[in-house]
Amino acid sequence: MTTAPRPTTELSADEARRIALRAQGLLGAPDRRSGVRGVLRHLGAVQLDTISVLARSHELIPYARLGAVGRRTVEDAYWKGTHAFEYWSHAACVLPIEEWPHFAFRRRAYRDRPHWHHTLPDGAYDQVIKQLRAEGPLTATELGGAKRTSEWWDWSGAKVAVERALMYGEVVCVERRGWKRVYDLAERAVPGELLHDELDDAECLRRLVRLAGQSLGVGTRADIADYHRLKAEQVDAVIADSGLVPVTVEGWGRPAWADPAALRTPPRGRHRTTLLSPFDSLVWERARTERIFGFTHRLEAYVPKPKRIHGYFAMPVLAGGRLVGRVDPARAGRTLVAKQVTLDGAGAVPAVAQALVEAASWVDCTDVRVERVDAPELREALVAELARALG
Repeated sequence: MTTAPRPTTELSADEARRIALRAQGLLGAPDRRSGVRGVLRHLGAVQLDTISVLARSHELIPYARLGAVGRRTVEDAYWKGTHAFEYWSHAACVLPIEEWPHFAFRRRAYRDRPHWHHTLPDGAYDQVIKQLRAEGPLTATELGGAKRTSEWWDWSGAKVAVERALMYGEVVCVERRGWKRVYDLAERAVPGELLHDELDDAECLRRLVRLAGQSLGVGTRADIADYHRLKAEQVDAVIADSGLVPVTVEGWGRPAWADPAALRTPPRGRHRTTLLSPFDSLVWERARTERIFGFTHRLEAYVPKPKRIHGYFAMPVLAGGRLVGRVDPARAGRTLVAKQVTLDGAGAVPAVAQALVEAASWVDCTDVRVERVDAPELREALVAELARALG
């Protein structure tokens, strides 16, 4: 492990929290002029996920920062023109197109990978490339079928081939159509000046570590590694040359690094009040979320229903720079249903009501119905606050 220089900056826990919020675009005036693409560049990665409750996660993330931006506007910002590409970062993520060269280290690692879960049939790879060259862009179904059976894991030969080509960087996902990936050749989809794997691993990793530090504001080695799913030793190898500076943070109990730009100006401005996607990069890393906000965050969509505590898609509620509760939402016609609400005391009621009403308006709901509040004594206050907000 690389020995870090002695930190020269000490941050209070509150300063670190505010730096993290500003770095994530949730403190200060929203940058509406740069819009969704600005959010993407600012965060460096926006996670995709199949679950859609109020909206899909990649729509919820700019909503949380910009307010009620149109959902079609979100999709167009990602996929119209050559502004973004989809690749494996923290998970499957939308990434700014200018970062294509910096994922060369991951493409090389996939090309050198000795074992795969799915077997690649003979000739399937060449056939997919040939078909895309002649007909693309195409979905896996249009290439010959996504699955052999109804089982989610039982991919067809064409699907195995095109996903392998995506990992290798010969193919790019250029949009999502009805949630299906639409594939095209990288040589057509990526601007010529970016379409190369010339950067060595160290240069790629330095860039991604620096980007993670900028997007986090301040973080431990584990926080920084988790952002683009790097290995700890990869972070150690480059962090001293990444441009990040070592700091100490009150109560963290472990070394941390900060974006020097984040330290120059105290974070000030208006806090966002909003529902957050469970896949929002503010709360990606569970230990970091607990350390910064004293808030235990866990997605329970894949937990058996009897074992869920907060609900299928419990969305943290951000207000005043704190995580003040959770809402597990659903929709019934034009009613947003709060199936389960968890509140951090009576003081959280107005903020949770505001977040619910704003989210309802965004998804074209005209009413909000509360089904269950974990603290039953707060239910009446929440319902009354919603009635006032809805007018």
